[in-house]
Amino acid sequence: MIIEKLKWRYATKKFDIDKKLPPKKISTLKEAFNLTALSYGLQTLKLVIIEDKEIREKLVTFSYGQRQVVDASHLLILCIQNEIDALDVDEHFDTVKAVRNTPDNILDPYREGLKTTLRNMSSDKKYNWATRQAYIALGNLMTVCAIENIDSCPMEGFMPAELDKALDLNKHGLSSVLMLPVGYRSEDDMFASLKKVRKPLTDTVIEL
Repeated sequence: MIIEKLKWRYATKKFDIDKKLPPKKISTLKEAFNLTALSYGLQTLKLVIIEDKEIREKLVTFSYGQRQVVDASHLLILCIQNEIDALDVDEHFDTVKAVRNTPDNILDPYREGLKTTLRNMSSDKKYNWATRQAYIALGNLMTVCAIENIDSCPMEGFMPAELDKALDLNKHGLSSVLMLPVGYRSEDDMFASLKKVRKPLTDTVIEL
């Protein structure tokens, strides 16, 4: 079943502008994003969801004219925090303690070790690390979309700085990394009927 769903999935080029995702589907995507497996268990990503078409219309210019941004039912924007520090570590381990009732003598060595790891990261290394986490979340969301029969189009091709300014993301301490328009494919999207092109498994998988 899952393989058939993944074969059905494609980077949707043209969305049906009249079809909207029901709230339950959006709720599923929110939960899936929140359940993404991330490094150290730190959740230093944020998901911005935009339904308002007037707002999205303003973003088309910063997306090199790609109409999926506004024609899709919703636009998901994956963002990373501009600052990742000891406060994030404390918040995470405080949550672990509250949920699992894990004693401090077990958590503290991990807490302090992670603080040291982050402290020793350069700003560039921290940015690159955080960005890779966004790609993990993107892959998870795309798979869930396929399972839920939601069409999507992963997008790197946009101007992050301009989009951040337009949405005032800096006010929230965030920087955009990836976009994922989601909705339902248009019946006249010619790309929907094209066969998926992939190398044979013998060329992509090595079994030892």
